[in-house]
Amino acid sequence: MKIQDQINKEKLPKHVAIVMDGNGRWANKHGHDRVYGHHKGVDSVRIIAETAAKLGIKYLTLYTFSTENWNRPKEEVAALMHLFVETIEKEIPTLNKNNIKLNAIGDINSLPLQNREKLKNTINKTSHNNRMTLTLALSYSGRWEIVDAVRNILQDFEKGKINYTDINDNIFSGYLNSSEIPDPELLIRTSGEKRISNFLLWQIAYTELYFTPVLWPDFGENDFYNAILDYQQRERRFGLTSEQLKFEKRNED
Repeated sequence: MKIQDQINKEKLPKHVAIVMDGNGRWANKHGHDRVYGHHKGVDSVRIIAETAAKLGIKYLTLYTFSTENWNRPKEEVAALMHLFVETIEKEIPTLNKNNIKLNAIGDINSLPLQNREKLKNTINKTSHNNRMTLTLALSYSGRWEIVDAVRNILQDFEKGKINYTDINDNIFSGYLNSSEIPDPELLIRTSGEKRISNFLLWQIAYTELYFTPVLWPDFGENDFYNAILDYQQRERRFGLTSEQLKFEKRNED
């Protein structure tokens, strides 16, 4: 039986987020410079986006460039920005063919103008697609997003649009940069590192975490299926006990 045939289509996570780690190490391992590793990483993005859409995942969010990545060597940052410009519009036919809508979160205004324009153009030209939403986290960090939300709440408070007594989890979530997409049920990190790295800190409160030693350029279709199968074997309790979940399920039935 093929691995994808073992997946229960009724228990798919609605939203999968991925920390795409290991491009530089993959390049070093194969005798190339780090930039070449990023180029190979783009191929994996295409494969995984198509695989997720084909499987039935509704939202896929990729940690593409963090606010901390600006501190990398200038040559690498410049190469990444060039790669982004080179790639983003080329992917429009692939996105449209697979009925994938492109979205972006993060401090987009900190990106170079050409990057912002290419990103906006691609978002506009895929806005009609509805099979899956692919979100790129660009110049993004979880702490930045939370601080940005607080700043916007304070601005609305000063304008009399909101009272501090109104603020709760749902209200706060509505001020997040990612407010239009649901919280992820599954977070995948490649390359063997076991940390969150400032990604979707508010949203992953009850997200299942999956760590794999596979470097991102080697992460393929079957690796994604393995992550989904692992997720489907877990019991998502949200603070409840197994007995409470079973009782609730009996009542639903």
